[in-house]
Amino acid sequence: MQGLDNPNRELLDAEALCRQLVDEGSVYAFLADHRTEVFPDEMFEDLFPSLRGRPSIRAGVMASAMILKELEGLSDRQAAEALRCDIRWKVACGLALDGEGVHYTVFTYWRQRLAKSQSPNRIGDAVRQVVDATGVLSGKKRRALDSTLLDDAVATQDTVTQLVSQIRRVRRLVPQARVVDVAAHDYDVSGKPVCAWDDPDAKAALVSGLVNDALAILDAVTDVSLDDKAADAVGLLALVSGQDVEPGDAEGTWRIFDGTVKDRVISTVDPEARHMHKSRSSYRDGYKAHIAVEPETGIITACDLTPANIGDGPVGVDLLEGEEPG
Repeated sequence: MQGLDNPNRELLDAEALCRQLVDEGSVYAFLADHRTEVFPDEMFEDLFPSLRGRPSIRAGVMASAMILKELEGLSDRQAAEALRCDIRWKVACGLALDGEGVHYTVFTYWRQRLAKSQSPNRIGDAVRQVVDATGVLSGKKRRALDSTLLDDAVATQDTVTQLVSQIRRVRRLVPQARVVDVAAHDYDVSGKPVCAWDDPDAKAALVSGLVNDALAILDAVTDVSLDDKAADAVGLLALVSGQDVEPGDAEGTWRIFDGTVKDRVISTVDPEARHMHKSRSSYRDGYKAHIAVEPETGIITACDLTPANIGDGPVGVDLLEGEEPG
């Protein structure tokens, strides 16, 4: 259940005892004075629909701590330590001097809840409203654009691994898929199929068998009513069963074609990640972060996250949408 802000201060409330130690005009002072206005409890009530269980950490505390964490460039562990030991953080977040703060994993917990919600960028949107209300960017029309690649945490999968893993997933989620007669591999066993990998003919026969198994499953579930999770799994199976292969010389056979298809899915674990070449000899797998910044104040006015192979130009145009022409 959601933990709510309590207007009654604790005996050793940091703001009551140490507010004078925090510089006026600093972000710590702003959060201390306006935290509950910028991050009211009702802004986060959808993250905790259940009324059962122990109350969560208060939204104002976590939202303020997440803002300070990013401003200071801290890790989760460092931010948890600052919340426990730094008086400025305690004043800004509304904690008592003897408050222990939160465990560092709570930052991950909140990020996951926000990411799965209908408004994953609500904290950034609240900050943007403050920026607009204060007029700090009034008359400042220049913007600096930049992007950087973010490595994915999953391994790039080859064609066989993708086919096997996705067939296994569809068979787990769709009962009708489990009764399809498949012959290329025992999909109840994890891992790659047994194959003489140094024998081109054996490898080609395996690929043909896996693709035909995938097509048979897709044909069997065509008219089946699926929930969102199962439908996504079936759609991904349809994609990976065709992205790396082409028809073989004999009817009903398939082979891996030379080259790489544009916008190839590199892993069924994270289907949104993509392959990106920084140069002919350097490449990365994952995502690309894009930002627009007002250069004098350093305020980030817009940001976006895309697959790694998306170009900077179109995203840059989107980041500048709504800005006044200079």
